[in-house]
Amino acid sequence: MIEKPLTPADVEFVTSLHGDDPISFIVLMQPRGSKDRLLRAIDDIALGELEQAAQERDEPEGSEALEPAERALTHSVAALREAGCEARGQVVQRRPLDVLRGVVEETGADEVIVLTAPHFVEEFFHRDWASRARHTVGVPVLKLFSHAVDEGQTTGG
Repeated sequence: MIEKPLTPADVEFVTSLHGDDPISFIVLMQPRGSKDRLLRAIDDIALGELEQAAQERDEPEGSEALEPAERALTHSVAALREAGCEARGQVVQRRPLDVLRGVVEETGADEVIVLTAPHFVEEFFHRDWASRARHTVGVPVLKLFSHAVDEGQTTGG
């Protein structure tokens, strides 16, 4: 489960977690929702990213976030394939934890990786994706922090 397009560092990291064993990924991405805008702004302020906090209202959300999420997903799946992995994905608009549980059951997944930015408020109350998934999917959930994209670097969109 991802929130943003995978960076080259993210791809290298997740594809190296299991050594030379063949691995496959099913990438789930949820478009940004307006209900989390305040929490994202608080996280930005906690990280000292005041400019990012001020720009939260300018980011597409809800139905406007669907196209950017699809581009990010396409980019991320392609990057994993270029790294030699089998990969597919889907944008999840509703009930992401139910979809995640269904994917784990359908595929017999060994683990779930939640690749996310730090979310201090949600993590404090154990309401972040990884904490919630641990109580839902029935397999180990590994929480990793995504790498930042350098200024000027494009991510397929």
